[in-house]
Amino acid sequence: MTVSPASLQSLDLDPAFALHRGGKLEVRSTVPVRDTGDLSLAYTPGVARVCTAIAENPELATDYTWVSNVVAVVTDGTAVLGLGDIGPAAAMPVMEGKALLFKEFGKIDAVPISLDCTDVDQIVETVVRLAPSFGGINLEDISAPRCFEIESRLRERLDIPVFHDDQHGTAIVVLAALQNAARLTGRSLADLRAVVAGAGASGVAVSRILINAGIGDIAVADSKGILYPGRGGMNPVKEALARDSNKAGFTGSAEQALAGADVFIGLSGATVSEEAIASMAPDAIVFALSNPTPEIDPAVAARYARVVATGRSDYPNQINNVLAFPGVFRGALDVRATDITGNMKVAAANALAEVVGDDLSEEYVIPSPFDPRVVPAVSEAVARQAREDGVARR
Repeated sequence: MTVSPASLQSLDLDPAFALHRGGKLEVRSTVPVRDTGDLSLAYTPGVARVCTAIAENPELATDYTWVSNVVAVVTDGTAVLGLGDIGPAAAMPVMEGKALLFKEFGKIDAVPISLDCTDVDQIVETVVRLAPSFGGINLEDISAPRCFEIESRLRERLDIPVFHDDQHGTAIVVLAALQNAARLTGRSLADLRAVVAGAGASGVAVSRILINAGIGDIAVADSKGILYPGRGGMNPVKEALARDSNKAGFTGSAEQALAGADVFIGLSGATVSEEAIASMAPDAIVFALSNPTPEIDPAVAARYARVVATGRSDYPNQINNVLAFPGVFRGALDVRATDITGNMKVAAANALAEVVGDDLSEEYVIPSPFDPRVVPAVSEAVARQAREDGVARR
């Protein structure tokens, strides 16, 4: 369908459209080309000497090309924000935005790539073939459960960091915020019983990182209710999570499991009733993270909960992935890591939590993305842990 000039002018009255006109990214050179001398070094014949050296020693590509500081932001457009399966073209503004955040917060160049395919094999093969041009792969907005297999297979085949931000970025920030919320209320993670509403990409990853960090108990619910061994309607990822969670043996709904629970984490887009939140234990912690509409109105949740967090920027305690992925990739790229391990993710969460320090309060359990301490703290912790885990090449 052809869009008329009048229609474009009308769209540009919206400041969001005006900002996005022409895209949000450009490529700039890092060296001057002022004369034939510059040209002969930047391109032929000088470039041939660099190419020959890399051919003899491929690791030199990380020193003499942009690979050491560039990430591919890859999607198939099947799970874009809260918009769902809108396709690769419509996903591009989000991928551009992610690349912009990599640059602004992590000083990392990033290239948005929207793939016009949804087959797992095709996506994996395409990314593997693109990988020599990049120092890392950030998977974005790919629907579950396909995203789990895609990430796993890419991690097996590539020797550069592969990170599905919808899973692990969210998990890192949730863990950091929950550690501080527990500290504020005089408890540790081991003292907490949590209920997670949502067993998609973020719900599974959040649950996994909390289990690995030592949470007391956690029950995870999908649209059919709490996951438990033997329940029908579960894919292999949910079956594995069912075996590792829900020590209390709940079999009903998420709202039923909330009675007496210490923590609610919403990642499903569904709603939770005021009565269910009111039934939680004293000093409850509520992370209602669905966007743009939280599972429960934050003001209502605050009547019963000691700490309330959302995914929105207009409320305190925003759980925002930009607190994690720029620092995680900055640290991984700086040491030329071959992987982003589970320990590196926990290290990132611990560092992020520590930024809050003595300023901890009910409305400040997680720092702002604009806090200049965030990326250095996270990147240093990730780099240090990469060395300890034996995945650092520098």
